[in-house]
Amino acid sequence: MSEPAKSPTILVIDDDAEIRYSLSRVLTSHGYQIIEAPNGEQGVALVKKGPHPDLVFLDVRMTGMGGIEALQHIRSANPRQLVILMTAFGTAQTAIEAMKYGAFDYVMKPFDPAKVLALAQNALKAHADLRAVGDYKPTINADDYREGIVGSSPVMQDVFKIIGQVTASDVTVMITGESGTGKELVARGIWKHSHRATKPFIAVNCAAIPDNLIESELFGHEKGSFTGATVQRIGKFELCDGGTIFLDEIGDMALATQTKILRVLQQGEIQRVGGTETIRVDVRILAATNKDLEEMVKAKTFREDLYYRLNVVRIRMPPLRERGEDVPQIVDFCLQNLVKQKKTRVSKVSPEAMAVLVRHRWPGNVRELENVIYRSAVIAQGDAILVKDLPVEIRGEPAPGEAMAGADAAPALTLATALDFVFDQLKTGDEAVLKRVERELVVRALAADGGDAAKAAKRLGLTKAEVQKLAKQP
Repeated sequence: MSEPAKSPTILVIDDDAEIRYSLSRVLTSHGYQIIEAPNGEQGVALVKKGPHPDLVFLDVRMTGMGGIEALQHIRSANPRQLVILMTAFGTAQTAIEAMKYGAFDYVMKPFDPAKVLALAQNALKAHADLRAVGDYKPTINADDYREGIVGSSPVMQDVFKIIGQVTASDVTVMITGESGTGKELVARGIWKHSHRATKPFIAVNCAAIPDNLIESELFGHEKGSFTGATVQRIGKFELCDGGTIFLDEIGDMALATQTKILRVLQQGEIQRVGGTETIRVDVRILAATNKDLEEMVKAKTFREDLYYRLNVVRIRMPPLRERGEDVPQIVDFCLQNLVKQKKTRVSKVSPEAMAVLVRHRWPGNVRELENVIYRSAVIAQGDAILVKDLPVEIRGEPAPGEAMAGADAAPALTLATALDFVFDQLKTGDEAVLKRVERELVVRALAADGGDAAKAAKRLGLTKAEVQKLAKQP
């Protein structure tokens, strides 16, 4: 016969015997084994001596070694040790210091037995999850991805092939894709593998520079050419001579500037603002946009001749939702780099948390995933990211205080979880059906919120602009 499962062991550290007694009584009544320590010094010694308890309840204010100091010693002895602080003083400083030094949570005195039990259960589940992660085997070695473009999915293999094909020449490349998909990484990859790799690479975000300044930024200006031009300035094209210039978000460039970019492409010449001298430049142009340039050409907001000059070879960066199998590799890449930069000690992800990450639709693409991993690594209390460490919007749960009560409350829903369900049902990934579902969800959310696009956007986890666009689609 197999031995019965061992009950979790909880260490209670408090210099008040009555608190130790009452807390031990609550916990033993639910089958937990209790160890007691009357002060911080003895509590730390018990943890260091081992075996480590499954959970520690630790008082903040004690004679001798205080709770925060004891917490630091305990976490130093066992970084995975989960600790719940107890305090009668719920100050901001207490909460901040508790979480700063790695407490799982803290509970206020006098105790609510139900809350104490719930905290203990949550902490012990987290403890079990951390142990279950075990010997986590990363899917990649980050050092093998020096360009920062991570993925082995078929669509990414196609991207890598095109990058390899365009590096041997100076052909102009248009990189398209949603925001956050890694268009600049592709541009840098092309440059690093080209014969211009020893010359400059300069990235210019056309959307971030006002129309009245972008020409000066790109082509430079002469002294006195406009108010504030007190000295001559060399522009990006001159600085990049012999190298590669990356024009990001080129769809936001004004028509007047587009004309001058066309001249560079056609003749390899520029003129500084306010100048008369023609300057020859040898620059390879790579461009990127998240806009539909074909529609902009039809609307005459983007020059057709420039479009064809830029669009010699096109590389489409797929959104992350089209390559979910790459998510574990991207997660491992992010964590390994964060550890290398000494920004975290977290190097693992539980299988349950990884499943949530793979299932999410990632409207912000790789950039959003990177931010979530960084945030979760900071929040994580062990050496692994658990489901509880992920943001509530990723887990598909309502944020604290957002749950609505009453019979008339609109049902909770998120676009991501609804579409995941549809994908599971369809199995075929029918895009036409998904678009209809998207629109139906948006229409219903707008109806529930009285037509208020901002409220509907918050409910769905989208931007107001996305809600308005989806509501209009056929």
